[in-house]
Amino acid sequence: MTLEQKIGQFFFPAVFINDTEENIQATERLIREYNIGGLTFFHSRASAATNYESKNKVILNDGSCQKLKELIVRYQKCASTPLLMSIDAEWGLAMRVEKTPQYPYAITLGALPYSEKHLVYEVGKQIGLDLKSVGIHYNLAPLADINNNPNNPVIGYRSFGENKEKVADFAIKYLRGMSDAGILGCLKHFPGHGNTNVDSHLGLPVLEENLEQLLENELYPFIKGIENNVDSIMIGHLAVPALNNGKNTSATLSKPIIETLLRKQLGYDGLVISDALNMRSVSSLYDKKGQLEWEAFNAGNDVLCFAENVPEGIQEILKNATPERIDASFNRLTQSKQKAGILDSKVPMKILSANNFDFETTSILNQKIAESCITKIKDNSNTETILEAKNSGKLAKLSLYKSTNNAFFKSLNNQLPSPEFAYENGTDVAINELGKKLSQYETVIISLFVPKAKPLNNFEIEESVRQFLGNLFISKRCILYVFGNPYALQVIPNLEYTSGIIQMYQDFEEFQEVAASQLLENSECKGTLPVLLNGI
Repeated sequence: MTLEQKIGQFFFPAVFINDTEENIQATERLIREYNIGGLTFFHSRASAATNYESKNKVILNDGSCQKLKELIVRYQKCASTPLLMSIDAEWGLAMRVEKTPQYPYAITLGALPYSEKHLVYEVGKQIGLDLKSVGIHYNLAPLADINNNPNNPVIGYRSFGENKEKVADFAIKYLRGMSDAGILGCLKHFPGHGNTNVDSHLGLPVLEENLEQLLENELYPFIKGIENNVDSIMIGHLAVPALNNGKNTSATLSKPIIETLLRKQLGYDGLVISDALNMRSVSSLYDKKGQLEWEAFNAGNDVLCFAENVPEGIQEILKNATPERIDASFNRLTQSKQKAGILDSKVPMKILSANNFDFETTSILNQKIAESCITKIKDNSNTETILEAKNSGKLAKLSLYKSTNNAFFKSLNNQLPSPEFAYENGTDVAINELGKKLSQYETVIISLFVPKAKPLNNFEIEESVRQFLGNLFISKRCILYVFGNPYALQVIPNLEYTSGIIQMYQDFEEFQEVAASQLLENSECKGTLPVLLNGI
């Protein structure tokens, strides 16, 4: 290849599964004309994180998976050098593609006891097999971020927790599972995005720690990943002034962070990929097209993810970079492609004959995880007391943000039939009416299906609902089951008045059924909270 063709390999522009034919053809031209190295798949333009403020509605498409397979074949046919196909699939293809297997969030896995960490390996392996079956070679996961800031707007549930040893150990297990399925993995977001309170899709977070503090905590999982030959490391869009001569420069654009710290001090010689270059924290820094791509490459990134200025970026790198630097990145990327087994041009064309997903295996795995991660935050009352309330007609069930037709209630109904109430959405009037209906009951089993995994707007739990719960806890005997992000508990008042709190992390049917069994049997809960909750 010419130097220009080698440089083209460093570019991994974003592509959207549900896109227009015009956009698809534009990608095909990029592949043919610029010899790009790979693509990063997203569901649709409206779903991209940087489009939050546009409020564009994400239109779901049950045919997304088949379309993804067809696009991969179509794009590979345009490529003179096989493309490395990548995607964010932290909790499975379902993160980007409808009707595909979904696995638990990292925070859920972080609740598992160490004795069950083989389940994290199994999750990595199953995700790897799912990706392989559609023609994806490279999962931009898992996170090595230690979530030690409860107000983090973007990491939170995506992290294995706040214990550095557990984060490192579980991330490596996940990576090994994927690797055994033949899929490349990626630790992100170096040097650690956990202790931040700004969403780097929309602004630049700043870490105030010095190198000694980072080595003690944030960098620990990355160091362990390097010791275990991680396939790649993604650089985060966050500033660490202590590592960058006091400047608030994004790590993605910082030679001291990539070349000095990661390469020289930590001894990492594997593939380095930038976080998405369309993110607001870096995308508006340079007026000249291609300048951002050059600055990211010059800082030490081998792969430029979500690069939006491919032709201009190639020319800027060609004009400014040495042949030795170009060859170093080219060789790293080529080694990754060799490991993924795609340099045999016949391989990428086989994907359409892939078998269907093994949803049964996924369900069994999710149930095992549910049984091992269920966490008792506050001792729930014994079954006899609940049965007494049922027998005296004083027991009710309340479902928040899901109808009464849920797996948790269905699983309880044989042994604990009782009146059921639900609030899915509505007004203060609806909440007041619910309060009146519950007035005659003394014991209430509450299932809270947390509406959103991210903390924005209190996880979308309305103020009226939070106040309603706070009052209910004081006036009734309440046993609370939380299906969702445990941080949501921090926004709910008067938890100390509850009779019991059980944390379930996910709303999958398997998790609801396990929760019901635990309630009926008053059985042991094996899980532990992976994060500290303020005031709980």
